[in-house]
Amino acid sequence: MLILPSRRQVLTGLGASTLAAGSMAAYAFAIEPRYRLAVTRYAPSLAGWTPGLSLRIAAIADVHVCEPWMPLDRVAEIVDATNALKPDLIVLLGDYPAGRRVTWKPVALSDFARIAEGLRAPLGVHAILGNHDWWEDEAALDAQKGPVEARRVLEARGIPVMENDAVRLVKDGRPFWLAGLADQQPFWIRRDRRSLADIPGTLARLADDAPAILMAHEPEIFPKIPDRFALTLAGHTHGGQVRLFGHSPFVTGRHDPRYVYGHVVEGRRQMIVSGGLGVSNVAVRFGVPPEIVLVELGAQFSA
Repeated sequence: MLILPSRRQVLTGLGASTLAAGSMAAYAFAIEPRYRLAVTRYAPSLAGWTPGLSLRIAAIADVHVCEPWMPLDRVAEIVDATNALKPDLIVLLGDYPAGRRVTWKPVALSDFARIAEGLRAPLGVHAILGNHDWWEDEAALDAQKGPVEARRVLEARGIPVMENDAVRLVKDGRPFWLAGLADQQPFWIRRDRRSLADIPGTLARLADDAPAILMAHEPEIFPKIPDRFALTLAGHTHGGQVRLFGHSPFVTGRHDPRYVYGHVVEGRRQMIVSGGLGVSNVAVRFGVPPEIVLVELGAQFSA
């Protein structure tokens, strides 16, 4: 016998569903993007990595400083949390300003850089640029050349910004290279698909055979990265900002699903894509809280 629910039962069920949906929306809009902060750890075993070279890298991606989602006190919290990890090296993976769609009140990039100057690591803090660093700089877009404001303010605070360049670093007497690509989508907001990333030019900067790590803002370039780079660190995707059951449903068609989030292994090459810290396009996060990525390399960490 089929028993139909009463009107009261239907209304109660609808009310509970509406309340649950409202609670989820409030969490995604007001709680996760603004107040959650995770540390996501990876300890990959890299091909060609120097035996005995143990290295802790903290990666910060997609800060998107703005009110109310990423105010200066939130940036200071991220700086303190990063320093508490005691990394050997800190990398900033681009997109320091927020897009206009989510910004209620702009925050000056010079103020962001002043707080970012507080990051501390024995091997330094090194940065690259992202698409929003270009998109939010009208003068650079009009001239179609840099340096963009983000580069100027970071370097004024002693944080070098690499665009198709590399630096040789040494930890415990063992050298390695850190390289950074220029942005791949600097003019896309003007419907110009040119990329500034120069892989051969960056590769030419590596003057010996010490292992190399590459910073690239957009992860879709990964299939073009040669085996010479043992590890690529990327951001840009925010992990999709909404992530359900290991999938990011709202970035389909805009990003290669293989490269949206997490640890990617293709042959000898590996990539880690950060879920980032800020928001873009839509001011929500659900299932992919803002994160600092900590990469621990060497037998000391992977054992």
